[in-house]
Amino acid sequence: MKDFLNELEWRGMIHDMMPGTEEQLLKEMTSAYIGFDPTATSLHIGNLATIMLLKQLQLAGHKPIALVGGATGMIGDPSGKSEERNLLSEEVLRANQEGIRKQLSKFLDFDCGENSAEIVNNYDWFKNFGFLEFLRDAGKHITVNYMTAKDSVKKRLETGLSFTEFSYQLLQGYDFYHLYQHNGVKLQMGGSDQWGNITTGTEFIRRKAGGEAYALTTPLITKSDGTKFGKSEGGNVWLDPEMTSPYHFYQFWLNVSDEDAPKLLRVFTLLDKNTIEKLEVDHKEAPHLRIMQQALAKDITIRVHSEEDYEMAVKASKILFSKSATEELATIDEKTLLAVFEGVPMVDISKDVLEQTANVTELLSEKSQGTIFKSKGESRKMIKGGGVSINKSKITDSEAPVDFELLQGKYLLVQKGKKNYFLIKVN
Repeated sequence: MKDFLNELEWRGMIHDMMPGTEEQLLKEMTSAYIGFDPTATSLHIGNLATIMLLKQLQLAGHKPIALVGGATGMIGDPSGKSEERNLLSEEVLRANQEGIRKQLSKFLDFDCGENSAEIVNNYDWFKNFGFLEFLRDAGKHITVNYMTAKDSVKKRLETGLSFTEFSYQLLQGYDFYHLYQHNGVKLQMGGSDQWGNITTGTEFIRRKAGGEAYALTTPLITKSDGTKFGKSEGGNVWLDPEMTSPYHFYQFWLNVSDEDAPKLLRVFTLLDKNTIEKLEVDHKEAPHLRIMQQALAKDITIRVHSEEDYEMAVKASKILFSKSATEELATIDEKTLLAVFEGVPMVDISKDVLEQTANVTELLSEKSQGTIFKSKGESRKMIKGGGVSINKSKITDSEAPVDFELLQGKYLLVQKGKKNYFLIKVN
């Protein structure tokens, strides 16, 4: 059983902590929760830092509780947001909750005895809570002065804040109170932008139940240049393989900067201190090998997806960066192939047309409707210069027959020069 706070300390995962939190954690097995709003069918890597808080908590022998905000998700948290969020229907929220539940089960152990993880949904206690009853039972315990003093509210008062979003911290505070009363939860954790909402909960428990509860937040992860971490050119990097392919997920971590890698290894992996420090030393000796990034990408891709997905992503990466990757190309699945070559020009031809094509020159010019080469002459010239490959095999004869084995039974990968790729899809 590890010392939870010492573990977080060396990993750089503590931003704020209420007095008495350490004493509570040392005194007994403590139930602690983090809330996740189901605003999408999947969590993204921005959520991973708080998931790792719950993971570290459980490894230290305490009990993690993940709250999926079926009720609060209908409203939206104003913290860190510059404008009002769209409200979601109950049906959409339920589908989103199920996706999040599956993802959390990859990190937390739900069957390990006394400190087994639990998932709760605040819709269960809010669905029959009348408006007047909530005002009487909850609203009278927290003053407007207290609520408007919070940074999350202050920042939005200038641009406009609806009563709906203003009430969010009251709802989150009540969540903490409910879990304190019914589940024995004494600690709420979250990102540093949640400090105001979490301390509203501790105040709620103090005023309404005369109890003591605690708060702990982790820093929001930013890149070394100060920009927000967790987005790629295509937007959020999701944990759902249908929304961000395992290949693109793996590539995201593989491409983090040398400056960011040490911090990310500490927050997002379970590697111990000695292992991480050795990776840093080894990396400095041979930075071109990207040893830290390799370890980071491997650890996270396996935990979020699977070992098989990781191996497929490694194979797929070799295709782009290796001159002879015919074996890797033949063994990756169709989803990975299309993920690797997402956005490259694709030419559709029928199987009959392929069989009637005289040679590669004709295939790459006439049959590809000029997408790859505008003319046979241009095609021949490039082949003669050694600048054309099909399925990663260099073409040396412009009159060679078209007898290539189709990838996944339907694709040919054409490479023109060093960086130009094309897919021929045979229907």
